[in-house]
Amino acid sequence: MRNPMDENTVFMNRELSWLKFNERVLEEAENEKTPFCERLSFASIYQSNLDEFFMVRVGSLIDQQNVDPDMRENKTGMTPGEQLSAILPAVRKLNARKDKVYASLMEQLEMKGVRLVDFRKIGRQESEQLERYFDSQIAPLISPSIVGRRQPFPFLSSREIYAVVVLTRKNGKNKLGIIPCNTNVFPRLIEVSAKDKTYMLAEELILHFIPKVFQGYYVKSKSLLRVTRNADIDADALYDDDLDYREFMVALIKKRKRLAPVRLELSRELDGEIVDTLCEYMDVKREYVFRNNTPLDLSFLFQIQDILRQKPELFYGRRIPQKSPMFDSSRPILAQIREGDKLLTYPYESMKPFLEMLQQAANDDAVVSIKMTLYRVAKQSKVVEALIEAAENGKEVLVLVELKARFDEENNIEWSRRLEAAGCSVIYGLDGYKVHSKLCLITRREDDQTVYYTQIGTGNYNEKTARVYTDLSLMTARPEIGHEAAKVFNALAKDEVVEETEQLLVAPHCLQNKVLDLMDGEIARARAGEPAYIGIKINSLTDKAIIDKLIEASCAGVHIDLIVRGICCLIAGVPGKTENIRVISIVGRFLEHSRIYIFGPRERAKVFIASADYMTRNTLRRVEVAAPILDENIRMRLLDQFETMLRDNVQAREMQPDGSYLRREPGEEAPLSAQETFYQQAYDAVAK
Repeated sequence: MRNPMDENTVFMNRELSWLKFNERVLEEAENEKTPFCERLSFASIYQSNLDEFFMVRVGSLIDQQNVDPDMRENKTGMTPGEQLSAILPAVRKLNARKDKVYASLMEQLEMKGVRLVDFRKIGRQESEQLERYFDSQIAPLISPSIVGRRQPFPFLSSREIYAVVVLTRKNGKNKLGIIPCNTNVFPRLIEVSAKDKTYMLAEELILHFIPKVFQGYYVKSKSLLRVTRNADIDADALYDDDLDYREFMVALIKKRKRLAPVRLELSRELDGEIVDTLCEYMDVKREYVFRNNTPLDLSFLFQIQDILRQKPELFYGRRIPQKSPMFDSSRPILAQIREGDKLLTYPYESMKPFLEMLQQAANDDAVVSIKMTLYRVAKQSKVVEALIEAAENGKEVLVLVELKARFDEENNIEWSRRLEAAGCSVIYGLDGYKVHSKLCLITRREDDQTVYYTQIGTGNYNEKTARVYTDLSLMTARPEIGHEAAKVFNALAKDEVVEETEQLLVAPHCLQNKVLDLMDGEIARARAGEPAYIGIKINSLTDKAIIDKLIEASCAGVHIDLIVRGICCLIAGVPGKTENIRVISIVGRFLEHSRIYIFGPRERAKVFIASADYMTRNTLRRVEVAAPILDENIRMRLLDQFETMLRDNVQAREMQPDGSYLRREPGEEAPLSAQETFYQQAYDAVAK
């Protein structure tokens, strides 16, 4: 197998880079400086991240291996098989750390007055009490099955927990018994003692009393089991033009739930032959079986947090999105935007001005139309409610609802139905492209003129995530921006993509090429002996064309700062190749989600905010929008924020020339958390 980290390489495999990101998440669970209950969150997030990684990325690699085993990815040249061979031991190594930190967290949990126990840690009286609870509250609700010649192996739902038991009778023939443990009828956390705040997981209770379920059999061995299924479906490849697209997506979601398993997790050791039998039934290779020393689903840790909610010292300090000083709540929002560009920074500032803008537009007689792209929205969405109200008030409302927003399809399908019922014109994405842009256009008639009010963001129109994701929202009445936004919506309405722009960067045809041109401009200045700079803040960097250009820029002497939260396929600091590139990753209380592009030193910097990461799927296979920051005050504000993030020595890790990440420490400098700094600035702005 080729080594993805050969000496002096400047490329890192995408999947291995993602695992390094999830390692940084796990580090926050390990970090004693992180409040205890927040460490529980990071442990659960680590696991849910890994679930999705197997469902999407590992599933995709297995599919590739089956179709074209000699296919090589374009950066490290690894085949699907080589990538899988590198991923699996890396995951086992990380999971060993997860098991260790979980054990430590449970020890500390007891010191805080809450116990999570199994039958080895309780007395006879408690055991008898739990048996009565099992007999009356759980046994009547479970659905056991036995696998035999006349009883086929049952379908196991993805990420659900099952109790599996090896049964035998006098004839010595083994049979498998299986019981679903997630019925959504009984609670996951079973109270053992309210006085002592002692709890047991429902699946452990079921597993313990499983002999009572399979009476007449001898229990040879037992374990909890959890299967993860492939969720990587190419909707465009499967779509039939004769089908209703929304109903097609409904069917596709159902199909995803039954796709092939890509991972099997066990809570206890089972005989090798039994494991082989399970693998055979589910068509899983032995190397995809993982033995865990932690519960197979850590989502219950959020319930533990609720039990400890009365101890605020165990959580991050309370922070509330603040009122933006750029808006006057006593005046109409559109009038204020007409006077000058406005910027909201989430979660430090409230989303309320944007929501008020939509609400006011919905009830403004002069507003002709509202057009918007929706990728992910809240379950109870004030954004969608405002659009529905606008349509009911007789305004033209055009909404592109992206039904292919992975794992949010069902929510988007339901909202699309409600929008249509209210009289909105709904588009379900484009043929061959996801629409990932965050774009809103309000058209208003003022003094016999058409005036555009445009909002361009880096994050979804989701009130819930706006409180925990860092994002940017630009609102402007500049006609040059509005006309190009209208051009984007006109193209979408015709099932087309924009071919040419002047102000906005619009993927798939007018973003990557323009970014490369802007980088070429900095390269030319560096070669001419002038100061040159590139600063980028994104979630992921995988686009080979952009990576190659960054390497070229580094070799030309351009100073480059990259703030990349997740995947980064470029290795910084390699002598003679990327020595002028610095890469940092910030993983902290809030999920870093904003995208900022900077070209040129501070005094002449061209600054953009964008919906697009530098991934090929974003730059060439999605509709994405980046907007130039033309207001000088906002431009300087974003540059200040970028420089603050570069100085973070609390939550930032810096990439080393070997591809590893090293957490920055304050040393002699004062501790600086960019996220806490921005929140304090938001509080201070209100206090003035």
